[in-house]
Amino acid sequence: MTGFSPAAQSWSLVAFCSVVAVTLLLCVLTGPAGDDLDDFYTGYRTLSPLRNGLAVAGDYISAATVLTVGGIIALCGYDGIVLALSTLLSLMLLMFVLAEPLHNTGKFTMGDVLARRRPGRAVRITACLVTLASLVPMMVVQLAGVGQLLAFVLGFSDSTMKNGCVVGAGALMISYAALGGMRGTALIQIIKTVVLLGSGLVVTVLVLHSFGWSPQALFHTAARQSGAGPGYLTWGLQYARGPYPALDMASTQLAIVLGGACLPHVTMRMYTAGTPRQVRRAMSWAVSSVALFVLLLTLVCTGAMALLGRERIAGADPHGSTAYLLGARAAFGGDMSRAESLLFATVTTAVFLTLLASVASMTLACANTLAHDLTAGRRSPLAPARELTLARVCALAVGVPVILLAVLAQHRSLQPLATVSFCLGASAIAPALLYSLFWRRYTRAGLLATLVVGTLSVLVLMTGTSLVSGSPLSAFPDAHFDWFPFNTTALASVPAGFLAGWLTTLFTARRSGDRADGRFEALEHLLLAGPAKPAPKGPTR
Repeated sequence: MTGFSPAAQSWSLVAFCSVVAVTLLLCVLTGPAGDDLDDFYTGYRTLSPLRNGLAVAGDYISAATVLTVGGIIALCGYDGIVLALSTLLSLMLLMFVLAEPLHNTGKFTMGDVLARRRPGRAVRITACLVTLASLVPMMVVQLAGVGQLLAFVLGFSDSTMKNGCVVGAGALMISYAALGGMRGTALIQIIKTVVLLGSGLVVTVLVLHSFGWSPQALFHTAARQSGAGPGYLTWGLQYARGPYPALDMASTQLAIVLGGACLPHVTMRMYTAGTPRQVRRAMSWAVSSVALFVLLLTLVCTGAMALLGRERIAGADPHGSTAYLLGARAAFGGDMSRAESLLFATVTTAVFLTLLASVASMTLACANTLAHDLTAGRRSPLAPARELTLARVCALAVGVPVILLAVLAQHRSLQPLATVSFCLGASAIAPALLYSLFWRRYTRAGLLATLVVGTLSVLVLMTGTSLVSGSPLSAFPDAHFDWFPFNTTALASVPAGFLAGWLTTLFTARRSGDRADGRFEALEHLLLAGPAKPAPKGPTR
């Protein structure tokens, strides 16, 4: 039992169906009209700064943020708030360090950025594989969350119904990516961001009203209800079971800050702006939107703990992933009127749309890299029409295995998969991008070593964390191969990725250093200032 009234469940079901119909129609209407690669991959770089910023914010406000981080805020207090702020810090890192260089040097995919410095099929193929390795686990998390969300809100527990919801949502994500392209998925992200922020503001007002508009009263009540007392408002509650809680927390922050800024479905948004100035303005809108949502998420999930207590939140889900919805339901009070049921349906729809929009963007990023990076550099390049068809087929080729994995994984803890994505972004993609964009001597061998070593170190170390085995909340609670002392691998895998690129470059710089320097000098102006503007024509005489 979820405690949601039949009216709230009925309105939620109607809202879910309406959102599916409207967003699918919008994808068809805004998708590429012809066989134009620029239209499909970047939307002709015509997105305004506001729309692009809201789309970037939508990519950051994923289901992992709403459900996973929201649950940690509700159950662990201070630690969850720090995680949410780390997401905001990650976006600021992207804004100030990477956004403009990525826009200036990229075209369609991350492989384009890396291959501009060090062209070659090996670079593109490796970049494609790392993109898939970093996004597919997160796609499984988002898609499995659809079945759990619908089961929780609508009150059914039949596994066949859950599987049907996952398959249906998977078909939608493939359709969004294949039909809508960049503009279609961006539009869904924009709608998601607006609805999520609007409904979150309403719930936050109701939560604060319940505590006399006093945030202090809200947090102190949540601390009492949590059972942890003052520990709820200090660091370390989430990592208390580990042997090194301070290092464990630092490792998690490193993974989120570096990884979140470099995941390919986020960086591809940098290629959709027309000019560097538009990139800066778009990132300003994105940072403002994410900052507002972090505030709303903190108040709503803390309000869930204050209004309901730890037993009810952990009883609904041991990881607290339903805390945001429970907090919204509790904020409306006991018996909801028809208007309140409709408002609550808006909240559940916003979360549902968050899951769909996030996985659609990731599907598009995977399809783009498969179609573009694996065919670039061939002796006989594909015609634009054939590459566009291939990209749509690749959306299906990626989506079907993800659907199957989501069906199999939805009954287990999904936190290890989300952690793998962020750690791969921090350990493989972040060093490769930073070295490629800013290190003059970086070689092709160093780039390949960074990607390969960073990826392998994450995949090997992650199997030994307590998220995979060794605790009741692990993905495999009955197994015990938890030999790695931290929940995330970043503290070891991030240095491994950076060191692999640095050492390999030092050993191979003698043979390719002059060529690397020359190529960097040729790109330096483009990297820092963008493409040169054409000189204005003088008056005719």
